[in-house]
Amino acid sequence: MASGDLQAHPGMLALARESRGMTQVDVAAAMTKAAPAGAAVVSQGYVSRAESGRLVVADDRLQLYAAALGYPVDLLCLDPRVSGVGVGLIHHRKRASLSSSALRRIHAQLALVRLQVTGLVQAAAAADVPHRFSRVLLDDFTTAKDAARQVRRAWGLPRGPVADVIAAIEEAGGLVVMRSLGSELLDAVSQWDDLQVPLVLVNDHAPGDRCRFSVAHELGHLVMHPAPGTSSEQEKQADAFAAEFLMPAADIRQAFADGVDLARLAELKRVWRVSMSALLRRALTLNAITEWQYRTVMVEMSALGYRTAEPVEVEPERPMRVPALVEALLSDRGLAIDEAAACVRLLPEDFKRLYVAGDRSLSPEPLRR
Repeated sequence: MASGDLQAHPGMLALARESRGMTQVDVAAAMTKAAPAGAAVVSQGYVSRAESGRLVVADDRLQLYAAALGYPVDLLCLDPRVSGVGVGLIHHRKRASLSSSALRRIHAQLALVRLQVTGLVQAAAAADVPHRFSRVLLDDFTTAKDAARQVRRAWGLPRGPVADVIAAIEEAGGLVVMRSLGSELLDAVSQWDDLQVPLVLVNDHAPGDRCRFSVAHELGHLVMHPAPGTSSEQEKQADAFAAEFLMPAADIRQAFADGVDLARLAELKRVWRVSMSALLRRALTLNAITEWQYRTVMVEMSALGYRTAEPVEVEPERPMRVPALVEALLSDRGLAIDEAAACVRLLPEDFKRLYVAGDRSLSPEPLRR
């Protein structure tokens, strides 16, 4: 299709705007600012009609729209319904105070990350790696704890702590992307519709111990919940899955066999790489400690400020599969930054910021070994 024949898709206009956290008023103002001197002011009504499909966005207006949103023109012309992009079937672990607008932005980011990683896989000509995710549907006889045990067995994880939760997901064929989500009220979101590879988008702000639990929580959603819901029951099930996946009952009962104090909790945190409070709650749930022991230690933790900042830092886990795909494009295939960015429908500066580690040049010259 010739560039003059390109037309924006209404659904992608809205999705791209949401991913930037912009209102329709914001987009109109950005388009007006980017327009040539003397051009007509773009109104919020124009943006509203464009997103509802009541007018065609093409030619110069399409270029202005792309400049305002900071995306390539061709992205805005994709139909989200047939491009592997969408905001359905999304799970998330969030705090109640997260606003609906912030949640829409994060869901839109996940949708575009899905498109980007799909582009990376295709452009890198990566060998197809069938994932080993299987649904474990809950019923009267199968609990969230059973699901976690099944996943550990299916993935060949040994007894004891999971060495690296993100690596376990990637080795099972899933994709994990770490990104700043612009809020500390949500740690991770995930998506799997049985047609594409399971995807987890992780907020890079979270400390390592909380990140491990949040990623395991999302894994629980992906495995147990084929249809997302907002019920507290699903959240409880995902928490129960994460607790058993990261802290198997038999191991934790043995770990607390000799009682508990702050020194012992800190030692266990180093081993299990989850928070001291999570370990303490797990021990109480398993009746490995008494309610009195739990309350006594929690009071000590509060007095020392451990409820907000625990001792013993857990090194954050990092995804490896997506960076390897990027490296394959830039080094093995020798693509320039702008060529690689076009594969994932990002502008070069965004591609470098989001996907390229180190200080690679934005030069159009190919990067080779």
